[in-house]
Order: sequence, then structure tokens, then C-alpha cells
Amino acid sequence: MRKNVIYLLARQLCTDAIRSKVMGIASILMVFLLSFSVYSGWENYHDQNNTRDAIQGEVQESWENNPDKHPHRMAHYGSFAIRIKHILSVFDLGMENFVGNAVFLEAHKQNTVNFSEASMSTGLLRFGEVSLAMLLKVIVPLLIFYLGFATIARERENGTLKLLIGQGITRREIVFGKWLGLWSLSLLFLFTVFIVLLFFVVIESHDVMQAESPFRYSILLVSYILFFGILSAITILVSAFSKTAKGALVKLLGIWLLFVIIVPKSLQAIGYYLYPTPSKIEMETAVEHDLIKQGDSHNPDDPHFKAIKDSVLLANNVEKVADLPFNYGGFIMAKGEALSTKVYLEHQEKLYDVYSKQNNLERYSAFVNPYTAIKNLSTALSGTDFKSFLHFKGKAEAYRFKLAQEMNRLQMDLIPNKGKAGPNTISRDYWKKFPPFEYNFLSTTKVFKNEIISILALFLWGVLGVLGLLRLSTNLKAI
Repeated sequence: MRKNVIYLLARQLCTDAIRSKVMGIASILMVFLLSFSVYSGWENYHDQNNTRDAIQGEVQESWENNPDKHPHRMAHYGSFAIRIKHILSVFDLGMENFVGNAVFLEAHKQNTVNFSEASMSTGLLRFGEVSLAMLLKVIVPLLIFYLGFATIARERENGTLKLLIGQGITRREIVFGKWLGLWSLSLLFLFTVFIVLLFFVVIESHDVMQAESPFRYSILLVSYILFFGILSAITILVSAFSKTAKGALVKLLGIWLLFVIIVPKSLQAIGYYLYPTPSKIEMETAVEHDLIKQGDSHNPDDPHFKAIKDSVLLANNVEKVADLPFNYGGFIMAKGEALSTKVYLEHQEKLYDVYSKQNNLERYSAFVNPYTAIKNLSTALSGTDFKSFLHFKGKAEAYRFKLAQEMNRLQMDLIPNKGKAGPNTISRDYWKKFPPFEYNFLSTTKVFKNEIISILALFLWGVLGVLGLLRLSTNLKAI
């Protein structure tokens, strides 16, 4: 293949497209949507994170300002864990507005993450938000299909294709020239969006929590470049194998509907049908049932905990709780906390397994739908996917358990048993020593591991796209 011929054909396609009225209207629309997305995305990120930072600070201040009191009362006083937004959420909102932002952390109980944006908004939010990623995943693919549907089909209708071949230009040069030109057009929109996004990434790069943002940004950029290359190849192939330009346009619109709307929505519904999740009431009832079977650490006559008490007295060679060298109440609360946490985690793992089966149905569809692959990669790298939410929830639960057990340890070490003289409270200085909740985003390495299916699917589509173009270049019909 002659590179200069390929570049010439690509440049000609770009020039014709840029001069067309369609490109002008599309550019105006994209500028408007881009401006709105940038403004709303940055305002939401900035305001939400400032508010959440302030609330987390107030929570810690409130915790530290508690007076001297019994440690178990502090365990029930509890704390809050607030979820911070990733800077790349400016780009892709993902599930950001549909999952909670704050969870109350208290002893003996795991609470749900509450205060999602969707729960405090109108039903219009469910139609989707205008974001930078939405432009690249939904609007630009439609433009690629519209700008490229006639690249080969119309030239065949007009007889131009036969003329080009007659002048000595090979079929392979025509196919790859058209593909390169269409891909280059799509990259104009892509680079415009990512240049704007780079500005936000640089602004927040000083934040330790956002340290991996430049790397994530780079992977996102490469992924979308590949995605647009795949869409451009599909457009050229459909145009080449269609008898008329009108037929190519209808086919490409059908493909867009299948990729973006029909397949994802259908698989979500099928996933819920095949793997139904329990309601909140059913979940809480099942947890409560298992907790009752484990026993009640607050009930001194509970058979399970009475057996523990007898074994502790025997091990320490004493007859009464008051003679133990540590506070028995703190010890038994620690045991009860460990048992209840185990029950909660077991039920959560079962629930997450159901969610995983539901999501995997769509995840594996990336091998037949490149939109699914880029959607999953985009949300994962932006920190707005379901896995990122579960990571926050897991960190919050670990902090809750650590807090509860630390209060139990303080009770064991510093509070005397009933029947012995001594203070029933400890100094407030202990509250200040307990570290505040801090959250670090899911590592990029872990994101890659979670999205290995999407990565493989996107590369496979890229390979198939190139192979399809090579195959087309040997079978392209001029008439």
C-alpha cells in the first residue's frame, strides 16, 4: 500500500465532511453540549466534594468533642463515612448519582449507604445525565455512522469507485484511506473533549487521593481512540457491503440502536429475571434470623454466651466475673461484634454474588457489543462503577469494625468489672487518638483486574475490525 495515497484519500474525506452542513450543525451542537457537560460536571464535583469534606470534618470534630464517658456508649454513638468523588467523575458519571454517599457506622449493625442524588431528585434523572462520556459513547458514534455511511456505497452508485480503481488506486488503499479519514474525523471530537478533561486532571493532580488520575486518564484516552477506530471500521464495512447509501444508513442506525439501547437494556432485564435479588425487608429478615441463632451478647442468660462465660472463668481459674483481670463486658461485646459482623458479611457476599451474575451477563456481551466494553472501562477508570462503590462500602465496614473493637478493647482494659471499685468512664483523650475515616480509591491495577473482560473484548474488536478491512480490500466490488 502507498501511504501517500491513503493519506490523500483520508484528507479528501475529512475535507468534504468538514465543508458539509451536517458537520457544521454537529459541531455547533457538540460545542453546546460540551460546554454544558463541562460546567455541570465540574460544578457538581467541586460542590459535592467540598460539602462532603466539610461534613466528614464535622463528624470527626463531633466525635472528638464527646465528654468523658463509657467506651461502649461511644461505640453506639458511632461515626459517619462519607464517599468522595473521583476527579474523572467529571467525565463519566456512571452510577454516581444512583448509589449512596454516606453510611452511619455503629456497633453491632451494618447500615446501608444512603443519600444518593437519585433519591433526592425527580424521576427525570433516570433518563440519564449529559456528561462528557455520554457525548463520546452515544452522540459521536451516531455522527460517525452518519458521516461515513456513504463513503463507499455512494461512490459505487456514482461510478466514482470504478474510476478510482481504473486510475491505479488499489482496493486496499481505498478501504484504508476511507477508514483513516473517518477515524480522524472522530478523533477531532475525542481530542477536544480530552483536552478539556486534562485541565481538570492537572488541577487535582496535587491531591494524594487523585495521584493515579493522569494514568487513568491516559488509559481512558487510548480506550476511546481504539473504540472510535472500531466504529469507523464497522461503518466502512457496512457501507461497502450495502447496495445503496440509503440502505447503509438504515443498517448503521439499526446497529447504533442495538449497541447503545436495545442490547444493554435487554440484558439488564434478563439478568434481573434470571438472578432476582431479595428485597431489603427479605435481606434484613434473613440477617436477623441468623443473628438470633448466633445468640445475644447483651443477654447474660443466652446459652451460647453463657458457655463462653463459663470457659473464660475456667481458663482464668476464677469463680466470678468480678475477679477476672479484664472487663468481661468489653470481652463479650468484642466476641458478639465479631460474630454479628461475620453474619452480615456472609449475607452481603451472597447478595454481591447475585449482583455479579446479573452484571456478568452484560459484561460478557462486550464480545458482541463494543459499546458495553467501552462503557464498563469508562466507568471503572472514572471511579463511578459498581465495583468502586463496593470498595468504598468495604472500607467503611472495616473502619466500623475497627472502631467498635477499639471501644471494646478500651472497656476491657480500663473499665472495672461490676463489683469492683473504679471509674465507669474514661478520658475523652482516647476519642482523639482514634484516627478519622480516610478513603483511597480502588487502585488502577485492581481496576484492570476487574475489567479484564472489557479490555480483551475491546482488543478483539480492534483485531476483527482490521481483519474485516483487509478482507474487504480483496473483495470490494466496484459495480
